[in-house]
Amino acid sequence: MIPERDSHAHSCALPGAGSAELEPEGEFRRLQNNLTGATPSLRTPVVAYVALGANLGDAQGTILASMSGLGRLCHTTVTSLSSLYRTAPIESAGPDYINAVAEISTGLTAPELLRELQRLEWAAGRERPYRNAPRTLDLDLLLYGEARIDSPLLTLPHPRLHERAFVLVPLSEIAPMLVAAQALEAVAGQGIERIGTPRGF
Repeated sequence: MIPERDSHAHSCALPGAGSAELEPEGEFRRLQNNLTGATPSLRTPVVAYVALGANLGDAQGTILASMSGLGRLCHTTVTSLSSLYRTAPIESAGPDYINAVAEISTGLTAPELLRELQRLEWAAGRERPYRNAPRTLDLDLLLYGEARIDSPLLTLPHPRLHERAFVLVPLSEIAPMLVAAQALEAVAGQGIERIGTPRGF
């Protein structure tokens, strides 16, 4: 189900160096400097899938806000949203996560899209003190069309796509053709609870 305000593709210039209020220091700045330039090139839209997760602060509110944020990205339309799910942390501690998956159609390149997802995380207060740390917002690019990328900055499809119920279950809800029954069976032991649809909150 798609919020009405996310029903159009937004055509705009990506923020450049002048948008200092959204630019972090350290890791993200290095990532941003190594990706493509600030202005996206127009291209045929590609269907991509983004996993959303949060377990700090108002996690549910953050996920709903980030769904709207995806719809405001340049040359991007949100085409489908999964239900929201509650899951326990895996290989980490902290509160339960709220998870979902979004399907988008985007004219951004994969590196441009990755950069914009990182910007949304940063705007939500995301920090990366250590691997699998609790987080205010986690946006993972799962699939970008049929692209296969293996670089220090980006791997597609996402390398742990088929290991996590909090990805496979919501992905199977909106794109069942992408998730094999055997993959769902393999993660059946991981606790996951559907808590409602985006419009239900």
